[in-house]
Amino acid sequence: MSNEQEPAKPEDNLPQAVPVRRRRWAPSLVWLIPMVAALIGGWLAVHAVLSKGPVITIAFQSAEGIEAGKTRIKYKDVEIGDVTGVALSEDRKSIIATAELRKQAADYLVEDSRFWVVRPRVSGGGVTGLGTVLSGSYIGMDVGKSETRRSEFIGLETPPIINADLPGQTFYLRADNLGSLNTGSPVYFRRVPVGQVVGYELDAKGGYVKVGIFINAPYDHFVSANSRFWHASGVDVSIGANGLNVNTQSLAAIALGGIAFETPLADNGGVPLSDRNFILHETRDKALQNPDREMQPFRLRFRQSIRGLSVGAPVDFRGITIGEVTAIGVQYVPERKDFDMTVDIRTYPSRLDSLSRGGRITGKLSPQALVANGMRAQLRSGSLITGQLYVALDFFRDVPPARLVINKGMPELPTIPGDLEELQRVLQRIVKKLDAIPFDSIGQEANTSLKSLQQTLDSVKKLSDGVNGETLPKMTQTLEQLQKTLAAAQQTMKADSPLQQDVRSAAQEVKETARSFRALADYLDRHPEALVRGKEAQP
Repeated sequence: MSNEQEPAKPEDNLPQAVPVRRRRWAPSLVWLIPMVAALIGGWLAVHAVLSKGPVITIAFQSAEGIEAGKTRIKYKDVEIGDVTGVALSEDRKSIIATAELRKQAADYLVEDSRFWVVRPRVSGGGVTGLGTVLSGSYIGMDVGKSETRRSEFIGLETPPIINADLPGQTFYLRADNLGSLNTGSPVYFRRVPVGQVVGYELDAKGGYVKVGIFINAPYDHFVSANSRFWHASGVDVSIGANGLNVNTQSLAAIALGGIAFETPLADNGGVPLSDRNFILHETRDKALQNPDREMQPFRLRFRQSIRGLSVGAPVDFRGITIGEVTAIGVQYVPERKDFDMTVDIRTYPSRLDSLSRGGRITGKLSPQALVANGMRAQLRSGSLITGQLYVALDFFRDVPPARLVINKGMPELPTIPGDLEELQRVLQRIVKKLDAIPFDSIGQEANTSLKSLQQTLDSVKKLSDGVNGETLPKMTQTLEQLQKTLAAAQQTMKADSPLQQDVRSAAQEVKETARSFRALADYLDRHPEALVRGKEAQP
């Protein structure tokens, strides 16, 4: 310690050096700002990554109404995403719209979800999308019910008729033709609109049209296994015993077409659905007919013209429609070197059984027996105005015997000429008879008679001319004399004529004389002695 204090003595005036401890390094406050900024940036980056929604692609046929950065995607009018890009597909057949959805919409992206562009549209069912005229088009979305995730979709060119969450049921109808139906056409039940047509497609083989309809809840429970569907388009006009009947569902059905259905009261709500496929009939009458359980085909051969007969024409038995025409053809017959017009028909024997109160009747008679008893097919006119023909089955007792022929498995019913053809034949026979009449000789005789009559008239004329020249004055005098005589007689026969008065006076005197004579006869009857003694004097 002493050694350290000695060298300090000569420099007492100098301040002693004080060792300064070196301060440790401390962060500056300046660095706090970038650190906070980095933390905020990181938080924002993580938030952006965590909040980023799914990215999907939607394919459309065209990009009309779609614009990157402007077009929104909406579900129930709530924005759930934006279109971020639009590009052509690799094959250039469509466009691919890339969209980014909100994270909350990730669960909406399932296999049966649907997208379509909402823009102003004018169709037969009305005008839609008018709100987008000012706000611009957007992509609508309908969330499906599938559980399979999906990120690539094919957009619809037209908006769907119903949404996936709309309560109700979908049914399918099988029709021979589409008629005037279209997507959105109404479906009626007791004239109340309860649904609409949601789509249609042609069968792969072209045999029929499959029409999809959606019945809204709670009306969907009116559809049972025995429900009958028919075209309600246009106006159904019929003439019956009650006069002219005009039926239609609504003016909209007339203009746009429609479908109506009905369930027989006996089956209303009582038959559970085992299949959602039904037949779409042409008319209500056909739809409500009892289902035909049996079918018997026949072939008919006619040698007459079948103009006016068409496929679907009725087969009639004494006013009851028991079948229909299914095909019309022609077949060459080498033996006659002529053609037969073949008509295939389909009969439903059960229709007669349903009308019989004595039970099943068709099972008691075979077609062979019916033909042997005189049953024949005949073409008859259904309307003199339209010239439409139908096939009539009836019994004809005076026809030649015939039998049922089986040709290549098809039974052929014998036929007889139709009414018009029979009328033509009658007219032909009349014409032949008229041809046999000797009109020439009759004309000559008539000419001779006319000449004779002319001669007679000439003679009468000559006689009348002679009367006018010689005899007429005398005849005039005679007629004048006769007229005077008649006038005198008429004057004589008047009630106030002197002759009449004289006659009445004479008659009165005769009457009084008769009375006196009767009094005298009575007196003599009482006093016969008066003839000898005379009448006694009165007292």
